[in-house]
Amino acid sequence: MPTETERKFLVQSDGWRSEAGPPRSLRQFYLGIREAFSMRVRIADGTQAWLTIKSGKGIVRHEYEYAIPLVDALELEAQAVGSVIEKRRFEVPHGRHTVEVDVFAGVLAPLVLAEIEAEDAAAVVELPAWLGPEVTHDGAYTNAALALNGLPARHSRAEADAS
Repeated sequence: MPTETERKFLVQSDGWRSEAGPPRSLRQFYLGIREAFSMRVRIADGTQAWLTIKSGKGIVRHEYEYAIPLVDALELEAQAVGSVIEKRRFEVPHGRHTVEVDVFAGVLAPLVLAEIEAEDAAAVVELPAWLGPEVTHDGAYTNAALALNGLPARHSRAEADAS
């Protein structure tokens, strides 16, 4: 079974921007979400689309991804469960890894999350100083939960306290 090993973090500063490559615009929506399972369609830069099925929780999850015709993705959007997520993704090289920084738009702004994929769950990953708290095990920060529920209450409170 194909798997991904991924850790997720809140981003606490803009220190990543000077090292980031050009962003990709991502639009994604879910066709099905339930405990430890999701089926998503992602459109990148309005030109390519993928259907992704994920299962499991935590750092290591099963992931199946298939390219689909853009016209199919656009038609499937009418079947979206929850909100459509819009974000810009930046790739930031850091040591042996690449950190993907997602800057969310719309109702999820000003959320900024970073993901680091590792070889396996035991891999030692050097973390950049601009990362904030790890939220890998906080289900409220999965993209599926964000699509269904919006910003997590704790994040919304932190933003309100900062202003």
